[in-house]
Amino acid sequence: MSDVSVSIFPRELSGTVAAVASKSVAHRLILLAALTDGTTDIDCTTTSDDIEATISCVRALGAIVSRTHLGLRVVGIPATRRRELPRRATPLDCGESGTTLRFLLPIVAALGEDVELVGHGRLSERPLSPLYEELVRHGAELSGQGIFPLEVSGTICGGTFRLPGDVSSQFVSGLLMAAPLVDGPVKVLVSEPVESFPYITLTIRALAAFGVAVEQTHISIDGEPHLCLDVAQSPLVSPGAIQVEGDWSNAAFWLAAGALSQGGVEVTGLDSTSTQGDRAVMAALTLLGARVSRTRGSASCRHERLHGIELDVADIPDLVPPLAAVAACSDGVTRMRNAGRLRLKESDRLASVSAAINDMGGQAHVEDDCLVITGGALAGGTVDAANDHRIAMMAAVMASHAQGPVQIRGAQCVAKSYPAFWDDYELLGGSIEKTEE
Repeated sequence: MSDVSVSIFPRELSGTVAAVASKSVAHRLILLAALTDGTTDIDCTTTSDDIEATISCVRALGAIVSRTHLGLRVVGIPATRRRELPRRATPLDCGESGTTLRFLLPIVAALGEDVELVGHGRLSERPLSPLYEELVRHGAELSGQGIFPLEVSGTICGGTFRLPGDVSSQFVSGLLMAAPLVDGPVKVLVSEPVESFPYITLTIRALAAFGVAVEQTHISIDGEPHLCLDVAQSPLVSPGAIQVEGDWSNAAFWLAAGALSQGGVEVTGLDSTSTQGDRAVMAALTLLGARVSRTRGSASCRHERLHGIELDVADIPDLVPPLAAVAACSDGVTRMRNAGRLRLKESDRLASVSAAINDMGGQAHVEDDCLVITGGALAGGTVDAANDHRIAMMAAVMASHAQGPVQIRGAQCVAKSYPAFWDDYELLGGSIEKTEE
């Protein structure tokens, strides 16, 4: 794909836009559907590069995925066929999707497939420890970390998998989804506190929809608290049909734009009772001083007197870019604490968020694992999206409130999660010009 620059001419965003399908939910449902003996119709009205990466990988493993007018039909790989498949070096291209890689790694180790996991961008730099070591301890054979292709062979056995709570929740989710494929009971022990726990809840809810229960208890090991996740020894069973709910992570950018708009922005197709952790954007925007409201199927936000806040973002790392956009245009200082994991995203987001704000004439810097933003007027300027979809979207939100034009370089990266972002930006009144570089 050619590099694209987008020039934005400041104009308030307002109106109504439909939420895209949740990437987090879609990954889980596609993978679980592929591992059943049945056929599953998935209502998923939008797609993205990351979702397409997961579809490509399950097809390579033998699932049949076709398009329908509502989304996807997935014909799973029957258990009998999985047992009969000869070992082969199957390449699985994860694109730039860390979720696809981290979910697939334990799943293919449970299937006993010989595969080569490959990816692009910064994917090889994103850590796999301590999931890597736990899989090896349970019987997997893996090539060295940090180099693609990552070769996977061997078959993991059941038992107890131990993970610290301050690493990616995707490690826990991957093990939980692999558990129904493993011979013997599987227990996952996670030291507390558990960061990004809402994403684990999403996985538990998805497994329940496919007939597999996960029991949660809290225990003490050597005086230290742990979350204990016991996965029922039940086969995955297709629910027949299931829906992917609207995505709060991407909706957060439109709600942030609403916080900077007198007219406000409404996002439809959102479940106010969702277990998605990024639903917390509503509470965070309220703390920043914006006026928010909810209905049964939508959320909206509009401008009020905005001010700086102190916020712990350990459980909501993906909300940092949209919240930072609002903080950069607010009165006072905002401090986002426990943001260290942002260094391991598509870009080093502590660096790229602060750089985007500074490049537009704002003030931001990093103190250890804390992002510090001093709000005020934004002059405009040129922002490098750093091949990170959330940086491009963040810059676009700030540009709507800037005093002068803003150029976003590498703006095509929004396709990772939201290919229609620029179309929806114009739908809400944004003024843009695209240029291929």
